[in-house]
Amino acid sequence: MQTASKSQFDSRPAAKTAPSIEPLRALVADDMAAVNREIIARMASDVSLIPELASHLIASGGKRIRPLLTLGAARLCGYGSDKHVLLATCVEFIHTATLLHDDVVDESDRRRGSATANVLWGNQPSVLVGDFLFSRAFQLMVETGSLEVLRILANASAVIAEGEVLQLMTANDMDSSEADYLKVIESKTAALFAAACRVGAVIADRPQAEAQTLDDYGRYLGIAFQLVDDALDYASDGATLGKNTGDDFKEGKVTLPIVLAFNKGSAAEREFWRRTIEQPEQQTVEDWPQALRYIQRHGTIEETLARARHYGQKAHQALELFAPSAMRDALAEAVDFAIERAL
Repeated sequence: MQTASKSQFDSRPAAKTAPSIEPLRALVADDMAAVNREIIARMASDVSLIPELASHLIASGGKRIRPLLTLGAARLCGYGSDKHVLLATCVEFIHTATLLHDDVVDESDRRRGSATANVLWGNQPSVLVGDFLFSRAFQLMVETGSLEVLRILANASAVIAEGEVLQLMTANDMDSSEADYLKVIESKTAALFAAACRVGAVIADRPQAEAQTLDDYGRYLGIAFQLVDDALDYASDGATLGKNTGDDFKEGKVTLPIVLAFNKGSAAEREFWRRTIEQPEQQTVEDWPQALRYIQRHGTIEETLARARHYGQKAHQALELFAPSAMRDALAEAVDFAIERAL
């Protein structure tokens, strides 16, 4: 009897490797080490509660995607000095400040698997340390000596704040549309992704076309990233998500899975969504499983992830302006990682 040779087995296609952020992290490893040192140095304060509270959030296991994007964008554009380290630190401080403020507004009790700062120290210290980090971020912007960098990141900070207020206005309102939702995530999440990438081209003194292309890349990546996050709130365990599963539902946040389920639902289903989202304090223990059943019935998780893949493709297309390189490949893989972490 003829047996299969080893070479026959070796010819089978290898299993597909899951996309990862690690290629990007490896390419900017030395830069990221410098960012981490800068973060520690800039959190220093004679007021002991400030570094204590800030360190809790910064050291709690985030992937640091935004500063990685700043470093990668700068290197993609051929930048050879060290001011991109200041910018990446600035971006991380802006992001961390918004998380501290978000958790107070949302009354969250878990972030990246750990108790939130507002639970451990209270709301007032969390807000004030968030303000401190915003101030540090602006000091870092000034130190780069670039008015354009200051303009970009200052504008992004203002847009993020507007997005937070808009989300507050649309929360608990089932008349909010998909367009309303997209405006919130473009402001809250995508604006900082876009700015984080754009400043990499600006600090490298690259043409406007490259700066705009990296802005587009970051914006589309940010939208995709948030779409996946909002899908995972209805499709993931808490360990994967880094927060309590179902928090968006329990807080009455109008995210895309709910918008789509509401639009596709029967009159009875719409009444369910109005009761549970517009008056979340009236939710019962049976409401969360029911919400999941309605979302599964109408396939709104899959539809949300399809939107994320659409924006991911647009992010890939934006990178085509740049010549093929290991860095371009790593930035492209970061898009796939942001989307496929939902699978």
